[in-house]
Amino acid sequence: MKLVHRNLVRNGPGSVKLVPEEEDDLWHAYNLIAIGDNLQAVTVRKVLREVASGGRDAERVKLKLEIVVESVDYDKEGSVLRVRGKNITENDHVKEIWDWLALETIQQACDPAASADLAVILMQEGLAHLFLIGRSITATRARIETSIPRKHGPAIAGYETALKKFFEHVLQALLKHIDFEVVQCVVIASPGFTKDQFRDYLFLEAARRDLRVIIENKQRLVLAHATSGYKHSLKEVLDTPGVMALIKDTKAAQEVRALQDFFNMLTNDPARACYGPKHVEIAHEQYAAVQTLLITDTLFRNTDIATRQKYVNLVENVKKSNSTVHIFSSMHVSGEQLAQLTGIAAILRFPLPQLEDIEM
Repeated sequence: MKLVHRNLVRNGPGSVKLVPEEEDDLWHAYNLIAIGDNLQAVTVRKVLREVASGGRDAERVKLKLEIVVESVDYDKEGSVLRVRGKNITENDHVKEIWDWLALETIQQACDPAASADLAVILMQEGLAHLFLIGRSITATRARIETSIPRKHGPAIAGYETALKKFFEHVLQALLKHIDFEVVQCVVIASPGFTKDQFRDYLFLEAARRDLRVIIENKQRLVLAHATSGYKHSLKEVLDTPGVMALIKDTKAAQEVRALQDFFNMLTNDPARACYGPKHVEIAHEQYAAVQTLLITDTLFRNTDIATRQKYVNLVENVKKSNSTVHIFSSMHVSGEQLAQLTGIAAILRFPLPQLEDIEM
């Protein structure tokens, strides 16, 4: 994200001008734009104009619009941001309150060092998914599906031909979607030996065709076990110690570790783990017991300003008490898992068994 202009006061009014430069930036914009904000943007419209023959021709022109935001939607498959609202006249500022969360989002979005740096290829015979894992988004870049006959008897030749065709499709997806100038590690994961077979095919074809991008980045290709080629296996791949060591500094890895710690505490010492807004608020406000707070970004996108502000204040107050806060992206698998636990949870400094008697 490119920051062009910034004129704002924390917890006060102001404006900011941003230019998205990659797909993750649209996700950050989605988290910044709230209902009721004033937004300026350039759009394209078709207009009719008279032509010499006396008829009309459609022409696409760029228009600068300013609207009061009524709804914001993000399409994660197409990486498309849609904003709807009413046209308005010029206004002094786009957002009335810039809280710390909005300012932090801008800082992360404009930090070039925070770009996506992990790719994962999940595969099984005949099925593969290629994911790019950014600082805030897990994006599905390709799905490859090929029918492969059984591996026995006279059908063995057909099996090998189909498997080679499948591997070729995966190779082409890798070449198309993975930029080794940005991606630091590519994890290839599967059940059984499919991953090993694909890596062998990859290296042989790279040598045969002189694919320099593969030859020069062999050391960045890592194998891992997965139970399937479907997205739900992504979490187990990220949980693998060897993979975690390689991606330890990414935001996605930090979320995975924090969620692992929470579930371990919930299993081994349940009185030191709680979840749900009411239990977490009581643990913090009445007992100052929150050691680590886990919260999804979905809770901050509440259309009710007071509810958003409640969670913003909670996170800020927890940070002031020298506690750790992890804001989970709902576009990562760990964020999806936390959302199933109401979207908010905490590891406590000391046991609070009395929370069990309080209704969530």
